[in-house]
Amino acid sequence: MDHLTPREFAAQGREVLDWIAAYWERVEDLPVLSRAKPGEIRGRLPREAPERGEPFDAVLRDLDEVVLPGVTHWQSPSFFAFFPSNLSGSSVLGELLSAGLGVQGMLWATSPACTEIETHVLDWMADLVGLPARFRSDGAGGGVIQDTASSATLTALLAARERATGFESNRVGVRAPLTAYGSEESHSSLLKAVRIAGLGSDNLRSIQAHPATRAALPDAFERLVEEDLAAGRLPAFVSVTLGTTSTGAFDPLRRIAEIARRRGLWVHVDAAMSGAAFLCPEFRHLQEGAELADSWCFNPHKWMFTNFDCDCFWVADRSALIRTLSVTPEYLRNRASESGEVFDYRDWQIPLGRRFRALKLWLVLRHYGAEGLRRHIREHVALGQEFLALVEAEPDFEVLAPAPLNHVTFRYRPKGAADPDALNMRLLHALNESGALYLTHTRVPAGIGLRMVVAQTQTTREHVLAAWRRIRDTARSA
Repeated sequence: MDHLTPREFAAQGREVLDWIAAYWERVEDLPVLSRAKPGEIRGRLPREAPERGEPFDAVLRDLDEVVLPGVTHWQSPSFFAFFPSNLSGSSVLGELLSAGLGVQGMLWATSPACTEIETHVLDWMADLVGLPARFRSDGAGGGVIQDTASSATLTALLAARERATGFESNRVGVRAPLTAYGSEESHSSLLKAVRIAGLGSDNLRSIQAHPATRAALPDAFERLVEEDLAAGRLPAFVSVTLGTTSTGAFDPLRRIAEIARRRGLWVHVDAAMSGAAFLCPEFRHLQEGAELADSWCFNPHKWMFTNFDCDCFWVADRSALIRTLSVTPEYLRNRASESGEVFDYRDWQIPLGRRFRALKLWLVLRHYGAEGLRRHIREHVALGQEFLALVEAEPDFEVLAPAPLNHVTFRYRPKGAADPDALNMRLLHALNESGALYLTHTRVPAGIGLRMVVAQTQTTREHVLAAWRRIRDTARSA
């Protein structure tokens, strides 16, 4: 089989776009959670790779017969689990353009547009979410697109490690017992970052969270820091979460950052999903103290209609990041880099290579505009608050954590329930197996809670009300 000609590519591309559009039209009618059994999808695939090329219609047929049965439909308007990985037509077109250009944007010289559009879009985004000017590229800081918040946390931790050790750890390894800190509700990526960075799991300190609000307690953080200093350890890094995965809790950024700065710790803000809310000025009180942070990230691929993967990551001092991550073999040297007038984003991330991710974010911003994005986010918050009110009004249900935005943690607890944890797990399984919606759970001091996150691109009030009726009726019949 020969390469596709441009005309053949265009013809098949139209078929793919038609297939995607048809999928979006029918996704609401598909079971949200895949019903495939382990090994079932592989069992439908030929044992050997094809010896000869196949017609494209065979591929399209297998999309329906093999792929779709094994897909959990993250784009369903009844997807309320985890955090969404939502998208929009604009972001998919941007991804297509990025793939078609095939840019490898490791250096400014390897495609100036890849770097400069990214720098400019990240400056736009910094302004849009209300970040201080110190995070913009026209000062000492700047932004870069990482794949996920996990990578942003790791790169921030690496820079913190080097700053704390006078940039010696890269050369001689981690010798001093450095310590890092995060709420007991911090994302699991913090523990993974500590392991990868060589600090060791035992040197990650878990800050006690308030039993009701689930926000990290500043006094508990300060005690941990003082204990480590007294024991001869070197506190280096704290991650402050704005919108935890478990319950959507907001750590008190200002109070934690003030303590950290007195002791020289790097302050990283993980606002993976909830950072999108800060496009709306009325929600920015939840990030009060952002000017004290050293780094800050959020994922447009969670709640800003931009397909996975896309994490906006900013630093207040880019020199610390570049000094930590820059490695320059002879084959990467070029006049532009050596002039000092350009950014080489290879020095801002773990891998060398990078895709033209900024295109999809650029298209999303140009399609919706800031006003359009704010309208959709406000609608989701309003729906989350309506769901919260429905739960609070039902005597047999209870809310387990504050819900200032679109993430509600709740449980079913009728009077006299002997084992509410088992009851809620049965409820969760029944709901998900119905195919009508998808929820996930968490554990808080009170026990097992169900998580309802309203953020999918096509979710409307009708979907939220239908979900609540299904939850309530299934619980009553359990």
